Amino acid sequence: MAAARELVYLALGSNLGDRATHLARARALLDALPDTDVVAVTAVEETEPIGPPQPSYLNQMILLSTGLPPRALLAECLAIENAAGRERARRCAIDEPDLTVPHPELAHREFWQREVAELDRLRR
Repeated sequence: MAAARELVYLALGSNLGDRATHLARARALLDALPDTDVVAVTAVEETEPIGPPQPSYLNQMILLSTGLPPRALLAECLAIENAAGRERARRCAIDEPDLTVPHPELAHREFWQREVAELDRLRR
């Protein structure tokens, strides 16, 4: 029996190197995951970083339809980040040892709110 599919909002961002290429590669790799499809994507938006001084980001939200359980999807996302050379300096506040859904900063990031609304419009 096939796993039930869920809709998942996922924020992408890059502030180093060829930022647009990093986003495109992430989208392609996510779309290639087992039992997972990219349903909709927002426009790419340049945003100022939150926290210490660093280069500005290119950000984008995507909407996935996936049959992967949350921990399996997280593992796949972390593997994609790791393969791209991402180094995590710290973890965000979480409800479980390594996963919070939705992201704890979602309500504090205006561009994420706009992008989630855009994805909702695109899937209709």
